[in-house]
Amino acid sequence: MNRIELIKKLSDAEGISGFEDKVLDIVEEKLKTEYSIERDSINNLYINNIPKKERKKPLVILEAHSDEVGFMIQSIEANGLLKFITIGGWSSQQVQAHKVKVLLNNGNYAKGIISSIPPHFLKGDGKTDIKDMFIDIGAFSYEEAIELGVEVGAPVVPDVQCEYIEERKLFLGKAFDNRIGCSLVVEAMKNLKSLGEISIDVAGVLSSQEEVGTRGAVISSQKTLPDLAIVLEAPPADDTFRGKYASQGGINRGVQIRHIDPTMIANPRFVKFIKETAKKYGIKYQETVRESGGTNAGKIHLENLGIPTVVLGVPVRYAHSHHGFLSLNDYEEALKLVEALLKDLNEEIIKSF
Repeated sequence: MNRIELIKKLSDAEGISGFEDKVLDIVEEKLKTEYSIERDSINNLYINNIPKKERKKPLVILEAHSDEVGFMIQSIEANGLLKFITIGGWSSQQVQAHKVKVLLNNGNYAKGIISSIPPHFLKGDGKTDIKDMFIDIGAFSYEEAIELGVEVGAPVVPDVQCEYIEERKLFLGKAFDNRIGCSLVVEAMKNLKSLGEISIDVAGVLSSQEEVGTRGAVISSQKTLPDLAIVLEAPPADDTFRGKYASQGGINRGVQIRHIDPTMIANPRFVKFIKETAKKYGIKYQETVRESGGTNAGKIHLENLGIPTVVLGVPVRYAHSHHGFLSLNDYEEALKLVEALLKDLNEEIIKSF
């Protein structure tokens, strides 16, 4: 499976918060012959985790969350429509009239549409709140929906198949937040031996349930207790509504280095080292100062008496919607930066942070 196929497969995998199993299966299949792999009860995946008492070098984790935003069935109406709640952050303007897949009790998926009122019947501004929407799977009664295999608590994902637009080097698909981070973890761990003798140990971590409160990272950071953490993300691009100089998450402008968001101030000494490393290896990067949002780094950096942590991102247009664009160029710059950091880090440098 090459890079393009890996990204497409991870993007297509169904895995809302708490239901990340298919994503973990793909990653485990890619790495199980090379590393020890472990899962825990909250659905975190650990790749090459070395217990603290057995370490002879500093441990650096490459962390990404495996879940995607989606929905969950709350109830079944008398007319067969399905009431749902959101899992993760959605805007009502990005939800209505899109296709979804509802997991049935036989393991298959039912295709559906998030209900919309035809314009002929709309009044006022025509806006509908998510709480007033339903999922229509073509069932016309409660009994028919039950017979099809619909259950309360069923996960629902956008019905989208990832495409790679070769001439533009762009991916168009769902769940790049954060299957791109997962792919970076896989590739970096795959390529680790090609870096030669390095001065650190490296573990990969896929944390669950980030989109509903960074829950998996609380457990994964307590289990791994790393000396340094590199959180790999797919932050929302802002180049469609901000100008050239105000935009800090532009497509085809390289890997994004995050200085701050409401959950964490990145270790400034670590950030300085990252920027110096990027310049040393000619890696294209951009910097962001975020006023909103947050990542697993917010939880991770508070563990083990304080862990120097940074968020590196591959910007995605239209994050937390059914479809997004992502640049292969930005992905490759992110991977180059991660591998350069793993090559150049050592105990003395980590202690200086």
